[in-house]
Amino acid sequence: MPEDYPEWFRRRRYPFFRSWFFEDIDRMFREMEKMMEEEFKTFTSRVPKDYVRERKLPDGTTVREWGPFVYGYSVKIGPDGKPEIREFGNVKPSRFGPRVKEEREPLVDIIETDGEIHIVAELPGVEKNDIKLHGTENTLTMSVDTPQRKYYKEITLPAKVKVKETKTQYKNGVLEITLPKIKEEKKPKGEPIGID
Repeated sequence: MPEDYPEWFRRRRYPFFRSWFFEDIDRMFREMEKMMEEEFKTFTSRVPKDYVRERKLPDGTTVREWGPFVYGYSVKIGPDGKPEIREFGNVKPSRFGPRVKEEREPLVDIIETDGEIHIVAELPGVEKNDIKLHGTENTLTMSVDTPQRKYYKEITLPAKVKVKETKTQYKNGVLEITLPKIKEEKKPKGEPIGID
């Protein structure tokens, strides 16, 4: 009858239960440690070279520094009452673990009114001359490429806009963009036609 029980249960029935228990816990922790080391090796192999630096300490030892790694999100309620989640940063989740990009995606808010689309983007640490904007009727792309900071964001606009009439302002790391909407002409409703 005891042969019918699984081995782990039979081991625990003997007086040396505690030693078996602690050996199992120790083995489990060793396996977890090994898995974490493998995950860290995989993650560090995908980190862009600009995010790895070495620095000498006063005692002469060298320390490897990583980063900055930024990931965040903002949530707001859309006009339809459903939450809209926007991610920002330079770390993106993927099926194969986090992916680190060279460019950081800035935090962006899009506010739509009847006549215009207002975009607010956080781009700290850059000068106005470093920001490059490119727009079409349907999209807006912003980028910064300096040795200290790299930002990139492509935005699909909720309506068609007049790019040539765009107004911008940059102050204290916050870029504000106002894009006037293209007014859609209402199609004629037509006239009723009688049947003879």
